Amino acid sequence: MATKTEKAAPKAAKTTKAASESAPAKTAKPAAKATAAKPNALQQPLKPSAELGAIVGTSPLPRGEVVSKVWDYIKKHNLQNPENKREIVADDKLKKVFGKDKCSMFEMNKHLAAHLKA
Repeated sequence: MATKTEKAAPKAAKTTKAASESAPAKTAKPAAKATAAKPNALQQPLKPSAELGAIVGTSPLPRGEVVSKVWDYIKKHNLQNPENKREIVADDKLKKVFGKDKCSMFEMNKHLAAHLKA
């Protein structure tokens, strides 16, 4: 009769065989890297409107950088509601972007999207 260790050895051989069979699949990744060089929707530079440009600058920026710069502006000018940090109290520049006095941080991206063009 075979012992437990002798039974375990063939299983280990099967796992190494399975690993070696999947090795050719790893060679397909360089083709994926070629498509990854193309910027996706979040990395594509977008031109801000004049109103948004007063806050983030007028040069084209990726959407993530625009949001980051708007948050920097909000924090620099202390525009978050102290009782509810999710609410942004707009100053004159942000009122032009948001279209209202107050905006939640979740609504902010919707308003920013209206001011960004490809």
